[in-house]
Amino acid sequence: MSSPTDTAPDRLGGLLEEHAALETELADPAVHADQARARRLGRRYAQLAPLVETARALDAARDDLAAARELAAEDPSFAEEARGLETRIEELTDRLRSLLLPEDPDDDKDVILEIKAGEGGAESALFAGDLLRMYLRYAERRGWATEVLDAVPAELGGYKDVSIAVKSRTDEGIWSRLKFEGGVHRVQRVPVTESQGRIHTSAVGVLVLPEAEEVDVTVDPNDLRIDVFRSSGPGGQSVNTTDSAVRITHLPTGIVVSSQNEKSQLQNRESALRVLRSRLLAAAREEAAATASDQRRSQVRTVDRSERVRTYNFPESRISDHRVGFKAHNLDAVLDGELDPVIDALTRAHTAELLAAGS
Repeated sequence: MSSPTDTAPDRLGGLLEEHAALETELADPAVHADQARARRLGRRYAQLAPLVETARALDAARDDLAAARELAAEDPSFAEEARGLETRIEELTDRLRSLLLPEDPDDDKDVILEIKAGEGGAESALFAGDLLRMYLRYAERRGWATEVLDAVPAELGGYKDVSIAVKSRTDEGIWSRLKFEGGVHRVQRVPVTESQGRIHTSAVGVLVLPEAEEVDVTVDPNDLRIDVFRSSGPGGQSVNTTDSAVRITHLPTGIVVSSQNEKSQLQNRESALRVLRSRLLAAAREEAAATASDQRRSQVRTVDRSERVRTYNFPESRISDHRVGFKAHNLDAVLDGELDPVIDALTRAHTAELLAAGS
């Protein structure tokens, strides 16, 4: 088995040099005067830390193995230590190979998550509310900050459409954890309105976008049509007496976003622009991926928004992720935010696919 330091010396060396340069930059007090820049550099530094630690551990283990082999030639009792180090080196080599896989450029970004009721009418809207709570609880468990950007409540509860921003309070990238959540989520349960006790199947769409910073996407004001209207609640009832809600149409692409959750027109305009920038960034990424290698295209298929990705079966208390064959019978816990096991399974499967493609 070849070593990753043998097969990708330039990539490894470049990343080690980048980590060292970031360490120097972050030690400069002047850098922290620009909080956005310091946060961006800190995230990248934290992202590279596991690779640097693994590379250093691998070098140390190789040095120890060389010493153990020399000692074993004179004292056989060191032979067992040498075998243990050989196993350790294999494990570190495999880990370093995984860490050297092509990076998702958005892994360190915050996200905008949209949940849309679909097939199933009122029951779908209720489940959209359940999914919103699941993601809010998951964010709370991980120490992330959340902000509701826009919400259109349904008459019987839940949401027809709701958008939230999820932000890291540390250097942890949120896209790396939530990027596989996009797709159609299916629920099987007896609706509260069902008098015969029959199980119904409904669907909710989840869209996850890396939140674009202004430096990522330039939006020309001349490309925008901005309409204002009065915010409304369930059943069309007015919740504001002023035209504070905002709808923005991006004329070149036809993308339409709206926001009515804030009280002021200015705040709703900024919230809508945040969603628009993120959608434009995602569209640019997908366009670039369409002309990239088969490996990159397979990554995009993994997060295809049209796929039916997961089923939540209430009678059996079962959650099933159809992409990786993950199943668990702890539905209540998952809906309370215990999402790490299924996300870890998706991440492992994705890494295995990349390793197989590169072998």
